Amino acid sequence: MQTYSNLNTSQKPYKCDQCDFSSAWKKSLTVHMAKHTGENLYTCGECDYKTANKYHLSRHVKIHTGEKPYKCEQCDFRTAWKNYLDVHQSKHTGEKPYMCGECGYRTADRSYYSQHMKIHTEGRPHKCGKCDYRSAKRSHLNQHMKTHTGEKPYACDLCDFCTAWKQNLDIHMAKHRGDKPYICVECGYDTADKSNLAQHKKTHTENKPYKCDLCEYSAGRKADLDTHMVKHTGEKPYVCGECGYKAGTKSHLSRHAKVHSGEKPYKCPLCDFCTARKAHLDRHMYKHTGKKPYMCRECGFKTADKATLSSHIKTHTGEKPYKCDLCDFDIKSNLTKHIKIHTGEKPYKCEQCDYRTASKSTLDTHMAKHTGEKPYVCGECGFRTGYKSHLASHMKAHTGEKPHQCDYCDYSSVRKRDLDAHMAKHTGVKPYLCWQCGYRTADRSSLRKHVKIHTGELHHRCQLCDYSTARKGDLDRHMVQHTGVKPYMCGKCEYTTDNQSNLTKHIKMIHKKV
Repeated sequence: MQTYSNLNTSQKPYKCDQCDFSSAWKKSLTVHMAKHTGENLYTCGECDYKTANKYHLSRHVKIHTGEKPYKCEQCDFRTAWKNYLDVHQSKHTGEKPYMCGECGYRTADRSYYSQHMKIHTEGRPHKCGKCDYRSAKRSHLNQHMKTHTGEKPYACDLCDFCTAWKQNLDIHMAKHRGDKPYICVECGYDTADKSNLAQHKKTHTENKPYKCDLCEYSAGRKADLDTHMVKHTGEKPYVCGECGYKAGTKSHLSRHAKVHSGEKPYKCPLCDFCTARKAHLDRHMYKHTGKKPYMCRECGFKTADKATLSSHIKTHTGEKPYKCDLCDFDIKSNLTKHIKIHTGEKPYKCEQCDYRTASKSTLDTHMAKHTGEKPYVCGECGFRTGYKSHLASHMKAHTGEKPHQCDYCDYSSVRKRDLDAHMAKHTGVKPYLCWQCGYRTADRSSLRKHVKIHTGELHHRCQLCDYSTARKGDLDRHMVQHTGVKPYMCGKCEYTTDNQSNLTKHIKMIHKKV
């Protein structure tokens, strides 16, 4: 019996009369000739698939039967074809046995290797008749031709997106599903696009020749270094023509422009949420999927937000690079806003009263007091509020949920800030400092209220008398003198009060003992 090892490879008596192909086997020549004649001898009974190769038909039929006998022992991957399993296994082992002797290219897939070798032996024989594009594969040329014809046969059922290539549609559909199956094992980065993951992995392995002269940052691309340098130079050459906003990068300016246009092209397929930024949609989708792809290797903490993971990791390293020069405040995301407490800068002004603030979001909150708008309603008790976050906190009073637990005692809280204030009893840490008198507190809201003692701000005024106060809670209690209304009612007895904290104390003291 003749085997591959003892077969004289020079003996290829079966030659094609239309090209240079030759083979040691007649069957191979028959299959090859079908490329010239277009003859397909084997037909699938389930669909229109035809092939000149009986083995190819056997493989194809498994698509219809769903048969996947080849299973990976290290994960849930299954396939109908052994060679696919072999290629998949290389993802676990990292093995790439097929190497090109000409240029060093390596791959785990024999077919990729064969295709690559044609670049050296045959060049790129498939040429576009309309431009200089050449390809080693005819299928690549067919795809390329669609760039000239404008043909886009693959359309999304959920939006107006259409494309010339099926794989692009598959990637696009993952955006609607929130699906990001390609995950970096080094840092948790995930994406819907395999090529994006391949590009990302280079940030961990590739040479980074572009180095910053002012810090240890290095990049694989000059464009990334240029973007980074803006942090040092403060240069912001891109200016918005509408409002004067300045940006360090062109992409940041483009993103900002959507604020004026109102454009929000990224829509959630599961609810009414829409946004101007894809990254925001990606984060939003985690609320539906519950996915938390970013995990701390030190303690197992998981989150849906990469920035949150970065902040969390600093609790292990002790790194606090974003520090206020005037106090102990060291949270990057709020540092710019925090510094305005010391400088007294309050650029955001209410058009209906004298109120000013350092934060636009705080001004938006303040405006609800003038408009009276309270769109968020509790379905359990009718409680209304102008703020979604307040409703979310309120709902926990009905469910009994107290997710924030103290590590030192049995205390638990509905709100994280309440836990932070409680922790000061154990740790003695009070990071919020009044720069005028040295008052310290563990609670940021308490510092805000305290500062009003110095500024004399009395924004909360009674409409029925001359009473005014710096705190809304004090005004609410004062109003009871006029109205007699006690809106906070115990659900287990007839007790009513004008103060929510009194109701909370009542429930703990009276009903928790029952």
